[in-house]
Amino acid sequence: MIQLKKKILKNELTYKGKVIVKYEIEYPQIISNCYATKAFNHLNLTKALELEKYAQETLFSESKTQYDYNSQNGFPIMVYELVLHTEITYQQPPILSLYQDQYTFTGGAHGSTIRTSQNWNLACQQQFTLDTIYAHKPNYLLSILKQINQQIQEKGADLFFDNSCSLVLETFQPNQFYLIPHAIVFYFQQYDIAPYSTGIPTFEIAL
Repeated sequence: MIQLKKKILKNELTYKGKVIVKYEIEYPQIISNCYATKAFNHLNLTKALELEKYAQETLFSESKTQYDYNSQNGFPIMVYELVLHTEITYQQPPILSLYQDQYTFTGGAHGSTIRTSQNWNLACQQQFTLDTIYAHKPNYLLSILKQINQQIQEKGADLFFDNSCSLVLETFQPNQFYLIPHAIVFYFQQYDIAPYSTGIPTFEIAL
């Protein structure tokens, strides 16, 4: 059994006595497992530390500039936010699958969320691709795209852009997937095929 622990890097950054940046970065680490875990742990720790550096340097610098501008012009003070959430979706050794949602707010009506995913074969310390899953199905991409467009119609075309069918073809990324029991989930980023109100569109394809 894979034993994971979600660790958190969290802080509030102040400027002129006010909190102007908040961040909370949740990342996974395997603490006990029969497989080698160095690659998995190193990748996720490195990504978390890089994101923390981005919050402490880039976001903090941008927020200071915005704070001074807003203060001088009588505008409300905004707090920049960065949140990384990790969701483990499949654990069946040696296979491990997860996705991470990175939410960033730097002003405006709402923030933005970017989803990434990881699909690991821990026995060989490597991530695998769609080609591995569909090794004996040469036309698998066409089948997947057809099923996604069919599900769009079933969910309700009003949830998506009018030209969602062509947008699916334009924006589909083969690396944007994760596993759940008995299915593979494909996802699109915000605004790829649907308005912000729809969230991150996901489509389950049975395995």
